[in-house]
Amino acid sequence: MPTSAIDSKDAAAIQAATAEVAVCDRSLWGRIRVGDDDRLRFLHNQSTNDFQKLKSGQGCDTVMVTSTARTIDLVSAYVLDDAVLLLVSPSRRELLLQWLDRYIFFADQVQLTDVTDETATFSLIGPGSDAVVEKLGAGAIVGQAYGNHITIDDGAIVAVGSGLASPGYTLILPVAQKQQVWQKIIELGVVELSDRAWDTLRILQGRPAPDAELTDDYNPLEVGLWQTISFNKGCYIGQETIARLNTYKGVKQYLWGIRLNAPAAVGDTISIGEEKVGKLTSYTETPDGYFGLGYIRSKAGGVGLKVQVGDSEGEIVVIPFVSHEYP
Repeated sequence: MPTSAIDSKDAAAIQAATAEVAVCDRSLWGRIRVGDDDRLRFLHNQSTNDFQKLKSGQGCDTVMVTSTARTIDLVSAYVLDDAVLLLVSPSRRELLLQWLDRYIFFADQVQLTDVTDETATFSLIGPGSDAVVEKLGAGAIVGQAYGNHITIDDGAIVAVGSGLASPGYTLILPVAQKQQVWQKIIELGVVELSDRAWDTLRILQGRPAPDAELTDDYNPLEVGLWQTISFNKGCYIGQETIARLNTYKGVKQYLWGIRLNAPAAVGDTISIGEEKVGKLTSYTETPDGYFGLGYIRSKAGGVGLKVQVGDSEGEIVVIPFVSHEYP
């Protein structure tokens, strides 16, 4: 969805998320509980990251891909004592439930439960979020690795990682606690970040979204989600294609940020002179100007490249959420 010029409230919230701390209610996102004895092996075989090495209290981001390694969704996974909790994009909840269910075979001990309606999710975003989680009683998580999480007294899971490239935390809590915890966070002086401001921030930082950057047209290497991919874990759906692309340096296009001098529209052609080199996939306006995300052919170049985007001129810039080399 294209995002038009943001209002002053959203601009202030984005500034808070960058310099201090903001909170975003992400309860519309899907939450799928994967239970029973084969849960880690099952998720290991269905997505790009290495679940077999994860212990309770740890977590990771992973990409669900098709058999030809096309992207379905970027998922955050949290390993609990008796289950794995998946945080999935709002538009992918039903699709992923059906998709995962299709791969549970007769002998598999795996149970899928949609727990979206009985839970809520908040993201604390920004450098000031450490102080907030300490006041929520989750100070023990500060300084731990990405995806690590603890459960606090009210049953809330507090995990390292904001869902964006900014520092922060993700809270998943029983829906009965939602209002009380939200109020406590707001009373601590945390600024509310709307869904619209979240989308602007995710575009500025390069977090890919379904139906925009995550579609049947792209694979995880083109997106730049190296941190979600294990190259030595063995077979999984889409693994052969991803391994081949990596081994033979076969990535033909990459996702980049594009700083624009004028408005543009999602779907606009990105070109250099008369040559088409890519397509704009997301677009937003901010007080600092116009910005988009787009896939650009590898051979065309990278950072600093000047391009035409529809009727606008653009320059390719780094986006912090993704990377175009193995970390």
